[in-house]
Amino acid sequence: MSGAAARQPRLAHVDALRGFALFGILVVNIGVLAFPFYGAGVPDPAWSSPLDVTVRWFVAWLFETKFYLLFSFLFGYSFTLQMAAAEHAGAAFAPRFLRRLVGLAVLGLAHAILFYQGDILVTYALLGLALLLCRRMDPGRALRRALWLIALASAAWLILGALSLLGPAPADYGAQYKAEALASIQAYRGTIGTTIAQHIKELSETVWFTLLFVQGPFAFAMFLAGYALGRRNALADPWRSPRALGLLCALGLLPGLAGAAAYATSALPQARVVWELPGLAVGLFTAPLLSLSYAAAFLLALRTGPGRRLGEWLAPAGRMALSNYLMQSVVCAWLFTAWGLRLYAAVSPLAAFVIAVAICAVQMPLSAWWLRRHAYGPVEWFLRALTIGAWPAWRRVQG
Repeated sequence: MSGAAARQPRLAHVDALRGFALFGILVVNIGVLAFPFYGAGVPDPAWSSPLDVTVRWFVAWLFETKFYLLFSFLFGYSFTLQMAAAEHAGAAFAPRFLRRLVGLAVLGLAHAILFYQGDILVTYALLGLALLLCRRMDPGRALRRALWLIALASAAWLILGALSLLGPAPADYGAQYKAEALASIQAYRGTIGTTIAQHIKELSETVWFTLLFVQGPFAFAMFLAGYALGRRNALADPWRSPRALGLLCALGLLPGLAGAAAYATSALPQARVVWELPGLAVGLFTAPLLSLSYAAAFLLALRTGPGRRLGEWLAPAGRMALSNYLMQSVVCAWLFTAWGLRLYAAVSPLAAFVIAVAICAVQMPLSAWWLRRHAYGPVEWFLRALTIGAWPAWRRVQG
């Protein structure tokens, strides 16, 4: 990579896109943090009105399985920027990045145990090792491998889904899940100790499988896609070819929305449990298309007056995305578990969505305020110190 590429200014539109992804991630995560029946295909006895079901379907349709992929794409893109920065500094990249991955793993493990069992940072740290091995890969080859990985992983889940249709669903599935849900309500409304114990239980029994085998292959595929576009410096000026952005948006939007609708419908309590895996397979296959369509549409919107103003609001939050991601979990843990108000299973899906919007609305000006005074977000500062092996500036240098 050239020295000029290493010295290019920070891309505000990429930060804004990261802030946009951060919002979508919270809309999904708050469901896991607030509801024992989230994504289970089992009716929630407390929140099963038509409005509740509609809100859940809407979130599954437009948000689930999409925004973590967008965030993963940006992780891969940022990987190439870190490679360029290391080259510009005359430092070996691999040791730097390995230290960064260790920091992500430590933060992610603490985050998962204390506040949010669905944390993805440990998964990113593990997949980052594989990405490090691909750092000399040709961009075209990386894109082809990303496509193959999406196709093969989706096919594997589709085969599992087809096999699930051959046999009846377990007769006691609903009763067993309801018993586990009631136990989780007691744990999260109990003490900090029972909250942590429940996190560890869910991590060891189910969450690790979802993170590694459901989200993992698709996250790594988006790592590779981001890496490929980063090697080509595609986001330095994405508006050089607005027709390409429009084409990406148009080609991915309809199949992405259709696949997402199939996924959301298969997860409804009214649907048979055996349709859940086939619906998941279709949703996973089309989710990358919809994620990239979201990104293209967002970048095109930034060229409009309202879009530009929204981007200016989102960019500071995206610039310190890791701090905000962890802060979201801390706030939600205070709201929903024994860390604070114990509102687990006590708010409606619509209220949870409004809470997610409110948290992000507060984080945007708070992030701008922080970055006017500091060079990095607090967690970003720690991770950068670990990466470069030195103490970076804490306060922002004025003028």
